[in-house]
Amino acid sequence: MKAVQISKTGGPEVLKYVDVPDPRPGPGQALVEIKAVGVNYTEVYTRSGLYPPALPVIPGGEAAGVVAQVGSGVTEVAVGDLVAYTGGSQSYAEKAVVPAWRLVKLPRGLDAEAGAAVMLQGMTAHYLCHSTYPLKPGHTALVHAAAGGVGLLLTQMAKSLGATVIGTVSTEAKAKLAREAGADHVINYSSQDFEQEVKRITGGAGVQVVYDAVGATTFDKSIACLVRRGYMVLYGQASGPVPPVPPSVLNAKSLFLTRPSLVDHTATREELLQRAGDVLGWVKSGKLKLHIHGKFALKDASEAHRQLEGRFTTGKLLLIP
Repeated sequence: MKAVQISKTGGPEVLKYVDVPDPRPGPGQALVEIKAVGVNYTEVYTRSGLYPPALPVIPGGEAAGVVAQVGSGVTEVAVGDLVAYTGGSQSYAEKAVVPAWRLVKLPRGLDAEAGAAVMLQGMTAHYLCHSTYPLKPGHTALVHAAAGGVGLLLTQMAKSLGATVIGTVSTEAKAKLAREAGADHVINYSSQDFEQEVKRITGGAGVQVVYDAVGATTFDKSIACLVRRGYMVLYGQASGPVPPVPPSVLNAKSLFLTRPSLVDHTATREELLQRAGDVLGWVKSGKLKLHIHGKFALKDASEAHRQLEGRFTTGKLLLIP
């Protein structure tokens, strides 16, 4: 089969389109013929060496497709099921072997592209505003990268929970998307100081929670935007990792700092199905709107990475085998 493989870490050019042996499912696994692959920033971390992989490796952990074969003991899915997953591995390929318990059957009416577009980012948005800091009416949240894949979904979910959303973006085009997703206030940090704007918008009070996937360049001012006992939720580091933080930084306002991950919020099949069921159901009903920025042939994975790293994208990027 064809796959995208990394044999050394580096820039997008290290993503090579190659022939590799077809995988075979073992006990408790299923072979999925992939129809669409979700591109996520975690693969940039893998490719660049920030999260050093064992080489060579086929990157990717999110996709959707049709179950082609199952190993012994599999009861969760059957051959022919249209499924989606995140938390697997080696999804930048025409086929992938996935633990069967990680596979979620797509509701009738949703296609593979929708499944691959929403599993990781949708469930991330879900745990952020339902579990990490459960939003309620009267809360105000600062959402960085509000026009990104998670940002657009998180904004919609936060509004459905009754919260006020302040979103940050880098361009006016992205500001329009964030407003369309429901953001009450949008700050263009290319021309505005987001800390000053947040304090202006909130009358100096600040926000209850900051959801931050940007990292190094936003962290300090995000901390300054919080109310007493506010939550700094760092779930990514697109601008680089945050340097070590002395606990005294949190002491000034009795703040909370957390660095959650989706893995720990879908650690059991019960929790996985609950979160995925909510997200996929909202997409099917139209309550949650997807924004797919672009689709690339699998062989063009390097270009998808260039666009993602260059912050040229909004919403989701997909690879199509």
